[in-house]
Amino acid sequence: MNNSRRDFLRNSALAGLALSIPFKNELMAMAGTTNSFGIQLWTVKEALAKDPLAVLTHLSKCGYKKIESFEGEKGIFWGMKNTEFKKHMDELGMKIVSSHCDTLVNFERKCAEAAEIGMKYLICPHKGAQKSIDDFKRFAVEFNACGETAKKHGIRFAYHNHDYSFVPMNGELPQDVMMNNTNPATVDFEMDMYWTVFAGVDPIAYMDKHPNRFKLVHVKDLTKIATGLESCIIGKGTIDYKSLLPKVAKRGVQHMIVEQEAYTGTTELDAAKADAAYLKTLKW
Repeated sequence: MNNSRRDFLRNSALAGLALSIPFKNELMAMAGTTNSFGIQLWTVKEALAKDPLAVLTHLSKCGYKKIESFEGEKGIFWGMKNTEFKKHMDELGMKIVSSHCDTLVNFERKCAEAAEIGMKYLICPHKGAQKSIDDFKRFAVEFNACGETAKKHGIRFAYHNHDYSFVPMNGELPQDVMMNNTNPATVDFEMDMYWTVFAGVDPIAYMDKHPNRFKLVHVKDLTKIATGLESCIIGKGTIDYKSLLPKVAKRGVQHMIVEQEAYTGTTELDAAKADAAYLKTLKW
């Protein structure tokens, strides 16, 4: 049998077997297929506030298949009902999988609305630096409660890190305290790899320290500027995502979410397009 015939039969078999869900991820890895990726809407927040539907259409055309929202003045669904927002997502071939939100206000209602349209996660995006390590122990208690509320509605709760949680306090890392004192059955974590690297921490080593706790990541690149460090178009900075994302994918991460917060020499919408173009060249 010649090589071209053999390759054809192999690829046809892989394509057929890929329809079997239990083997889908393994076969995609064998075939070297790029997985779908999402975007945190904070990346395009100013344009989004002016015309949400136009921005969502733009993101769809860029190649994003997943959306992670955040809670702005118009709410998680940008002035729309949850079901209306989902309808637009369906029409654009995208899914809203998660959202950052204020977990201290109407969290039960937000869980119910998220669950109704098939979202997977509601996420606490920020707590800020604290005066005492005991504050982070209290956050762990709060997160456990949020996790139970989310579970009741069939979704998950997660916490998104910044650099402050990797600054030692009284000989302990706040991030460790929150992870060690939360219930893995109900509380997950979203690693912002930019802030993790910013803090001088190896993302893979930290994931290995707390296996299977990180289910989402923010893919955000880092570059040096005259005044310090800032985010930039992915692939233009110092974080080697080509080698990093395959390692992350092997550690239980389910959602790769693009985020960019600085736009030197470009615009929000053009940055989102460039970020997507780069991720399309990667395999994980």
